[in-house]
Amino acid sequence: MDNQHQLTTDEIALMNEAKELEARFNHLIDKLRRIDTLDQRQVSIAQTDGESAFMRAVRAIARPTRISSAG
Repeated sequence: MDNQHQLTTDEIALMNEAKELEARFNHLIDKLRRIDTLDQRQVSIAQTDGESAFMRAVRAIARPTRISSAG
């Protein structure tokens, strides 16, 4: 992508680690969804907050730049 800097080897490793952790988190959310006695609203909030946290972590690593709409 033109709006991202070239990732270093360490940044790629961090990105992969974040993606692996996100997959584990999503697996936990799937388990929680199968337990009817849990407060599913709270599970939904956890899922949304987790998605936001992982997105922000990945953006922190990738450091995308804003694309100008002028042009």
